[in-house]
Amino acid sequence: MKKEVKESVDLLKYEKELYKEGITLIAGVDEAGRGPLVGPVVAGAVILPEGYQLEGLTDSKQLTEKKRNKYYDIIMNDAIAVGVGVVDAKTIDEINILEASRLAMKIAIQNLKVKPEYVLSDAMKLNNIDIPYKDIVHGDALSLSIAAGSVIAKVTRDRMMEELDKKYPEYGFAKHKGYPTKLHLENIKKYGLLENYRFTYKPVSDLIKEAKGVVRK
Repeated sequence: MKKEVKESVDLLKYEKELYKEGITLIAGVDEAGRGPLVGPVVAGAVILPEGYQLEGLTDSKQLTEKKRNKYYDIIMNDAIAVGVGVVDAKTIDEINILEASRLAMKIAIQNLKVKPEYVLSDAMKLNNIDIPYKDIVHGDALSLSIAAGSVIAKVTRDRMMEELDKKYPEYGFAKHKGYPTKLHLENIKKYGLLENYRFTYKPVSDLIKEAKGVVRK
Protein backbone atom coordinates (compact mmCIF):
# COMPACT_ATOMS: atom_id res chain seq x y z
CA MET A 1 0.00 0.00 0.00
CA LYS A 2 2.81 2.43 0.88
CA LYS A 3 4.41 1.86 -2.51
CA GLU A 4 1.15 2.72 -4.29
CA VAL A 5 0.82 5.97 -2.32
CA LYS A 6 4.38 6.95 -3.12
CA GLU A 7 3.94 6.33 -6.82
CA SER A 8 0.78 8.45 -6.89
CA VAL A 9 2.59 11.56 -5.62
CA ASP A 10 2.65 14.38 -8.15
CA LEU A 11 6.19 15.72 -7.84
CA LEU A 12 5.15 18.89 -9.63
CA LYS A 13 2.19 19.63 -7.35
CA TYR A 14 3.79 22.64 -5.66
CA GLU A 15 5.36 23.86 -8.88
CA LYS A 16 2.01 23.67 -10.74
CA GLU A 17 0.35 25.79 -8.06
CA LEU A 18 2.96 28.47 -8.75
CA TYR A 19 2.70 28.10 -12.53
CA LYS A 20 -0.98 29.02 -12.22
CA GLU A 21 0.12 32.31 -10.66
CA GLY A 22 2.49 32.98 -13.55
CA ILE A 23 5.58 32.02 -11.53
CA THR A 24 7.96 29.83 -13.53
CA LEU A 25 11.45 30.47 -12.12
CA ILE A 26 11.15 28.18 -9.10
CA ALA A 27 14.23 27.10 -7.18
CA GLY A 28 14.21 23.89 -5.17
CA VAL A 29 16.81 23.83 -2.40
CA ASP A 30 18.03 21.09 -0.06
CA GLU A 31 21.13 20.26 1.95
CA ALA A 32 23.35 17.24 2.55
CA GLY A 33 25.69 16.48 5.40
CA ARG A 34 24.02 17.29 8.70
CA GLY A 35 25.03 14.02 10.34
CA PRO A 36 28.71 13.47 9.43
CA LEU A 37 31.47 14.13 11.94
CA VAL A 38 33.76 15.70 9.37
CA GLY A 39 33.56 18.07 6.43
CA PRO A 40 31.09 20.73 5.34
CA VAL A 41 27.34 20.86 5.02
CA VAL A 42 26.46 21.44 1.36
CA ALA A 43 23.28 22.80 -0.21
CA GLY A 44 22.07 22.59 -3.78
CA ALA A 45 19.59 24.97 -5.43
CA VAL A 46 18.08 24.13 -8.81
CA ILE A 47 15.74 25.97 -11.18
CA LEU A 48 14.18 23.48 -13.61
CA PRO A 49 12.36 24.43 -16.84
CA GLU A 50 8.60 24.87 -16.49
CA GLY A 51 6.81 21.51 -16.49
CA TYR A 52 10.11 19.59 -16.54
CA GLN A 53 9.90 15.93 -15.59
CA LEU A 54 12.61 13.38 -14.84
CA GLU A 55 11.39 9.86 -14.21
CA GLY A 56 12.71 8.23 -11.06
CA LEU A 57 14.15 11.39 -9.52
CA THR A 58 13.39 11.61 -5.80
CA ASP A 59 15.08 12.26 -2.46
CA SER A 60 18.80 11.61 -3.03
CA LYS A 61 18.99 9.42 0.10
CA GLN A 62 16.63 6.96 -1.60
CA LEU A 63 18.83 6.66 -4.71
CA THR A 64 21.92 4.54 -5.28
CA GLU A 65 25.22 6.32 -5.80
CA LYS A 66 25.15 5.31 -9.46
CA LYS A 67 21.69 6.81 -9.97
CA ARG A 68 22.60 9.98 -8.07
CA ASN A 69 25.58 10.52 -10.36
CA LYS A 70 23.42 9.89 -13.41
CA TYR A 71 20.76 12.38 -12.30
CA TYR A 72 23.46 14.88 -11.32
CA ASP A 73 24.75 14.97 -14.91
CA ILE A 74 21.22 15.25 -16.34
CA ILE A 75 20.26 18.07 -13.95
CA MET A 76 23.47 19.98 -14.63
CA ASN A 77 22.72 19.75 -18.35
CA ASP A 78 18.98 20.48 -18.30
CA ALA A 79 18.51 22.98 -15.46
CA ILE A 80 18.04 26.69 -16.09
CA ALA A 81 20.40 27.32 -13.18
CA VAL A 82 22.24 25.40 -10.45
CA GLY A 83 23.73 26.93 -7.31
CA VAL A 84 25.83 25.32 -4.58
CA GLY A 85 26.43 26.53 -1.03
CA VAL A 86 29.19 25.17 1.21
CA VAL A 87 29.63 25.86 4.93
CA ASP A 88 32.75 24.39 6.53
CA ALA A 89 33.16 22.47 9.78
CA LYS A 90 34.61 25.45 11.66
CA THR A 91 31.52 27.52 10.93
CA ILE A 92 29.25 24.58 11.85
CA ASP A 93 30.95 24.49 15.26
CA GLU A 94 30.51 28.26 15.64
CA ILE A 95 26.84 28.66 14.68
CA ASN A 96 25.44 25.05 15.01
CA ILE A 97 24.39 22.68 12.24
CA LEU A 98 20.85 24.03 11.84
CA GLU A 99 22.05 27.57 11.19
CA ALA A 100 24.89 26.26 9.03
CA SER A 101 22.39 24.31 6.91
CA ARG A 102 20.22 27.40 6.58
CA LEU A 103 23.26 29.46 5.59
CA ALA A 104 24.34 26.88 3.00
CA MET A 105 20.88 27.03 1.42
CA LYS A 106 20.97 30.82 1.25
CA ILE A 107 24.42 30.74 -0.35
CA ALA A 108 23.23 28.16 -2.88
CA ILE A 109 20.30 30.40 -3.83
CA GLN A 110 22.61 33.42 -4.12
CA ASN A 111 24.91 31.41 -6.40
CA LEU A 112 22.17 30.74 -8.95
CA LYS A 113 23.03 32.59 -12.18
CA VAL A 114 19.30 33.34 -12.58
CA LYS A 115 17.39 34.83 -9.64
CA PRO A 116 14.35 32.71 -8.81
CA GLU A 117 10.89 34.20 -8.41
CA TYR A 118 10.05 31.67 -5.70
CA VAL A 119 11.91 29.12 -3.56
CA LEU A 120 10.77 25.71 -2.33
CA SER A 121 12.91 24.45 0.56
CA ASP A 122 13.10 21.08 2.26
CA ALA A 123 11.62 21.88 5.68
CA MET A 124 13.84 24.93 6.24
CA LYS A 125 12.73 28.41 7.26
CA LEU A 126 14.71 30.84 5.11
CA ASN A 127 14.30 34.06 7.04
CA ASN A 128 15.89 37.23 5.70
CA ILE A 129 15.78 36.37 2.00
CA ASP A 130 14.20 38.76 -0.50
CA ILE A 131 12.40 35.98 -2.39
CA PRO A 132 9.03 34.41 -1.46
CA TYR A 133 9.45 30.81 -0.30
CA LYS A 134 7.64 27.79 1.07
CA ASP A 135 9.23 25.21 3.36
CA ILE A 136 7.89 21.70 2.76
CA VAL A 137 8.32 18.82 5.21
CA HIS A 138 9.78 15.84 3.29
CA GLY A 139 10.02 18.22 0.35
CA ASP A 140 12.79 16.19 -1.29
CA ALA A 141 10.22 13.40 -1.82
CA LEU A 142 7.32 15.70 -2.71
CA SER A 143 8.82 18.27 -5.09
CA LEU A 144 10.91 17.56 -8.19
CA SER A 145 12.73 20.87 -7.78
CA ILE A 146 13.77 20.07 -4.21
CA ALA A 147 14.70 16.50 -5.20
CA ALA A 148 16.99 17.96 -7.87
CA GLY A 149 18.57 20.23 -5.26
CA SER A 150 19.10 17.25 -2.94
CA VAL A 151 20.95 15.33 -5.66
CA ILE A 152 23.23 18.29 -6.42
CA ALA A 153 23.97 18.73 -2.72
CA LYS A 154 24.62 15.05 -2.01
CA VAL A 155 26.81 14.36 -5.05
CA THR A 156 28.81 17.56 -4.51
CA ARG A 157 29.46 16.72 -0.88
CA ASP A 158 30.32 13.08 -1.59
CA ARG A 159 32.88 14.19 -4.17
CA MET A 160 34.42 16.58 -1.65
CA MET A 161 34.77 13.68 0.78
CA GLU A 162 36.37 11.57 -1.94
CA GLU A 163 38.94 14.34 -2.44
CA LEU A 164 39.63 14.36 1.31
CA ASP A 165 40.06 10.59 1.11
CA LYS A 166 42.87 11.04 -1.41
CA LYS A 167 44.71 13.21 1.10
CA TYR A 168 43.98 11.00 4.12
CA PRO A 169 43.20 7.49 2.77
CA GLU A 170 43.63 5.85 6.16
CA TYR A 171 40.31 7.30 7.41
CA GLY A 172 38.12 5.73 4.70
CA PHE A 173 36.22 8.93 3.86
CA ALA A 174 35.36 7.74 0.35
CA LYS A 175 33.45 4.85 1.89
CA HIS A 176 31.63 6.32 4.91
CA LYS A 177 31.57 9.98 3.73
CA GLY A 178 32.29 11.16 7.27
CA TYR A 179 29.34 9.47 8.99
CA PRO A 180 30.03 7.87 12.40
CA THR A 181 30.41 4.24 11.33
CA LYS A 182 32.22 1.78 13.56
CA LEU A 183 35.24 1.76 11.25
CA HIS A 184 35.34 5.55 11.12
CA LEU A 185 35.32 5.85 14.92
CA GLU A 186 38.08 3.26 15.18
CA ASN A 187 40.17 5.19 12.65
CA ILE A 188 39.72 8.45 14.57
CA LYS A 189 41.05 6.80 17.72
CA LYS A 190 43.90 5.27 15.75
CA TYR A 191 44.99 8.24 13.64
CA GLY A 192 43.69 11.26 15.54
CA LEU A 193 41.43 14.12 14.48
CA LEU A 194 41.88 16.36 11.45
CA GLU A 195 41.10 20.07 11.38
CA ASN A 196 38.17 19.20 9.07
CA TYR A 197 36.29 17.56 11.96
CA ARG A 198 33.29 19.09 13.72
CA PHE A 199 34.66 19.44 17.23
CA THR A 200 31.29 20.15 18.85
CA TYR A 201 29.87 16.82 17.64
CA LYS A 202 29.86 13.76 19.85
CA PRO A 203 31.86 11.52 19.94
CA VAL A 204 34.48 13.97 18.59
CA SER A 205 34.06 16.29 21.59
CA ASP A 206 34.36 13.31 23.94
CA LEU A 207 37.59 12.20 22.29
CA ILE A 208 39.03 15.69 22.74
CA LYS A 209 38.15 15.62 26.44
CA GLU A 210 39.80 12.21 26.74
CA ALA A 211 42.88 13.61 24.96
CA LYS A 212 42.61 10.85 22.37
CA GLY A 213 41.81 13.18 19.52
CA VAL A 214 45.06 14.90 18.66
CA VAL A 215 44.37 17.30 15.81
CA ARG A 216 46.49 16.68 12.74
CA LYS A 217 47.33 19.33 10.16
